[in-house]
Amino acid sequence: MNFSENQSIYIQITEFVKEQILLNKWQKEEKIPSVRDLAAELQVNPNTVMRAYDFLQQQGVIYNRRGIGNHVSSDAGEKILTARKEKFLQSELPVLFKNILLLGIGFDELERLYKSFVNEKRKH
Repeated sequence: MNFSENQSIYIQITEFVKEQILLNKWQKEEKIPSVRDLAAELQVNPNTVMRAYDFLQQQGVIYNRRGIGNHVSSDAGEKILTARKEKFLQSELPVLFKNILLLGIGFDELERLYKSFVNEKRKH
């Protein structure tokens, strides 16, 4: 994983974990890698992974089963999607709309580009 300097590493790790869940690489109720294992995999300090896991527990995305390890919450996917959708609609979509307006891009062109994008992603 390549870390960006623009964001705290623990936040980037939380996003990595969320992506694993959304991509169904880590299933509901499944045990996720231990703090030490994920730290070794990502080549970061275990305290950084611990901080990320604590943050994800506060969000209800993962939970700890004492003596067994951390697991994906049964509703983790829904929680992640709801939070990402809210962030997108409040922060990113207004910027996108502004650029569409400034560039004079019409809905017909947007629809064509979007359909092409979706078709391309479905092939992979």
